[in-house]
Amino acid sequence: MNKVYLDNAATTAVSPEVLEAMLPYFTQIFGNASSIHSTGRDAHRAVDAARKQVAAAIGALPQEIYFTAGGSESDNWAIKGAALAKKDKGNHIITSSIEHHAVLHTCQWLEKQGFEVTYLPVDEYGRVRIEDVEKAVTDKTILITIMAANNEIGTIEPIAEIGKLAREKGILFHTDAVQAIGAVPIDVNAMNIDLLSMSGHKFHGPKGVGALYIRKGVKIGQYMHGGAQERNQRAGTENLAGIVGMGKAIEIAVQNLEANSQRMTALRDKLITGILKEIPDVRLNGHPTERLPNNVNVSVRYIEGEALLLRLDLAGIAGSSGSACTSGSLDPSHVLLAIGLPHEIAHGSLRLSLGTDSTEEDVDFVLDKLPGIIKSLRDMSPLNFYNQTLNSSCPIDHDHGHMDEDDE
Repeated sequence: MNKVYLDNAATTAVSPEVLEAMLPYFTQIFGNASSIHSTGRDAHRAVDAARKQVAAAIGALPQEIYFTAGGSESDNWAIKGAALAKKDKGNHIITSSIEHHAVLHTCQWLEKQGFEVTYLPVDEYGRVRIEDVEKAVTDKTILITIMAANNEIGTIEPIAEIGKLAREKGILFHTDAVQAIGAVPIDVNAMNIDLLSMSGHKFHGPKGVGALYIRKGVKIGQYMHGGAQERNQRAGTENLAGIVGMGKAIEIAVQNLEANSQRMTALRDKLITGILKEIPDVRLNGHPTERLPNNVNVSVRYIEGEALLLRLDLAGIAGSSGSACTSGSLDPSHVLLAIGLPHEIAHGSLRLSLGTDSTEEDVDFVLDKLPGIIKSLRDMSPLNFYNQTLNSSCPIDHDHGHMDEDDE
């Protein structure tokens, strides 16, 4: 059976070049990077080399990169560390309503510790409005944390503009760039970013390793306590092979970013156009152009997203009904609710995320199988029967992929 993997926003395969770079650090150069003997020094040099690779990818200095266990840890460290370090200057944090749960749950935890958090709304495409950010700022605001690109609907946020505003007002600016790294250009200096989170497995590196960029001169609280690793900032023996793999993966991703972006954008647009053309009552979620080059997210009326995923899987197609962290939940995506979708439509979401190995044949296969699967599910759906019985007066505008005003 044909196997088409279109869930690269959840995780990517480790590339052969990355695996090859990692292998010696399991069996040959396996030392503890904190040891002073030659084997330890070899390990230390490997970590330093990866630090330079990660720094170069985002325009940072090597000493501004701190390795972590992944994007969620990096988000936690950045937000909690900044909040606790700045609590004498204020207790107000600004974020958006569509952040990853690593950000939202961290902010909710801080609220229980006495901090105040403003959760900004987004427009119908999932974009934060810069004027809303500015209005939310108070004399107690110490941190703004807005993701670079949304993990579910792929919308790219105005990070450079938000960073400029934060810098002008003397507020720390953190961005969760887990989905953006390797997909769109990121320059921490041009974008006035103070703190940035990333995760290796999103750009064909290994799982279990990430990094936090902390701008030189920015002081945040220590997150992991214990040893003196990562220049006394993050305790725990370094994940040597993982760090080497992440360094190699981000180097490859940035080197090939433009070519991969152009190729995936063409495949993305073909997939979107085909779905909207061939399947009635479907809307595109996220910005039509200001979106990640690999992201397709649609809502299909009158069916459940989980049922659609299972049928796609039986056909050999791997996708998602939202983020990997929430796809098992019965609750609709908080992101889709935030952009104005009613519960019944948000439940029928499908995210297909392309990867560097995705082909036009993969897209053609999906476009061949998806219409029949959706028709079959709709034929069994009580929601579709109810709609046909009442002859619903709320059709979707297929020319633009958006609902009529009554559905907003």
